[in-house]
Amino acid sequence: MLCHRVVIVTLLAVSFAVTTIAPADLKPADSRKTAPDFSLEDSSGALIKLSGYKGRVVLLDFWATWCTGCKQEIPWYMEFQDKYKKDGLSAIGVSLDDDGWKSVKPFLQEHKINYPIVIGDWNDMGKRFGFNSMPATLLIDRDGKMADMHVGMVDKAAFEREIQTLLKETAKKTSN
Repeated sequence: MLCHRVVIVTLLAVSFAVTTIAPADLKPADSRKTAPDFSLEDSSGALIKLSGYKGRVVLLDFWATWCTGCKQEIPWYMEFQDKYKKDGLSAIGVSLDDDGWKSVKPFLQEHKINYPIVIGDWNDMGKRFGFNSMPATLLIDRDGKMADMHVGMVDKAAFEREIQTLLKETAKKTSN
């Protein structure tokens, strides 16, 4: 019985160590492709242009009000926006709701999202950014290149490590 406990504790410790120190799964900088640009209006009519965020790390979240996983991730992205904005992170949400602002505006009033939300077209965005289901979240480096894409629910801690790694990577690059 004691031997089983030791084995279980050891396995748990090893798996914890591996998951907490595993490097981010970002694409190597020299193999990243430029993110497709877009210009879309937010709920106040302000134009949000992806290329205007060059020089910042962008968390680009494709979501919809009917997507349960999307709604679970949004508070995490709000937290990341608050925590890393000063380090150069900007989150942008692209709602892919078919009825656009009709569904999204009430959702925004209820949830007070702290980053810009725009409305995109599912077919256009899916083709241009390379996803076919949601949630879909893209990390873009300071050069406007796609560093990683997550389709499906992300692991919050692993995703945050990717953000931290990308911010450090690009911070080193900008300080040279």
